[in-house]
Amino acid sequence: MSVLETLVIGTFTTPERIGTDPQSMLWLLPLAAAIAVVYKATKVSKISPGHFLKESVLLFGSIVIFIITAAVVLCIVAWLVTEKLPAALGMLLF
Repeated sequence: MSVLETLVIGTFTTPERIGTDPQSMLWLLPLAAAIAVVYKATKVSKISPGHFLKESVLLFGSIVIFIITAAVVLCIVAWLVTEKLPAALGMLLF
């Protein structure tokens, strides 16, 4: 096996480090766009540029809004579990 093949295979065995800060979350946008375009390309019966673009943009927006909503809900649940629940249990136990 050549050095190039070893390096290419090695990149698939170590995960890419993506942070959880807001700037790293911007990687969501190209991924959501790719998902929307590929999904609509397989589902639309007749592809015309205007119709295809409109459908892809609507799906892209739906994906982004759903992920933002899910992130906000998960942040609220995490805040409740880490901040409010221990305080409420502490008052009940003592």
